[in-house]
Amino acid sequence: MKLKRRAKQGFADSSASSDIAFLLIIYFIVIAGFNVNKGFLMNLPAKDSTRLILRDDLLRFDMDSGGNILYEDSAIVISQAENIIRSAQAANPNIAVIITIDPQTQWQRVVSFVELAQDLKIDSFSFSMKRNTL
Repeated sequence: MKLKRRAKQGFADSSASSDIAFLLIIYFIVIAGFNVNKGFLMNLPAKDSTRLILRDDLLRFDMDSGGNILYEDSAIVISQAENIIRSAQAANPNIAVIITIDPQTQWQRVVSFVELAQDLKIDSFSFSMKRNTL
């Protein structure tokens, strides 16, 4: 006696495929370790602080629209800026770094400089945008 085999039904005929896909998505979201980008963690001064910074304690840098770092009106690379900041920090631990940024500068150049200041553990760091003069 010969038995008849039933034809296999695929997912096309049922809504089970969408349910399984949904459950798999939920499963992978739950087991995935989310990498939270915390950004730059810098200590900001308290609102009511009265910390005085002398002019001799300031290191001023400029960043032009091409992302070039300018120090005392001469272009330098980021490694030279690091050496300048390190030597100033060795001479005076209360050094404050200020960078003025052109609005057309690529953001990655600015981020690289901020990372440098963070790596060198600069306590007083400030950056501002240059104003467009029309």
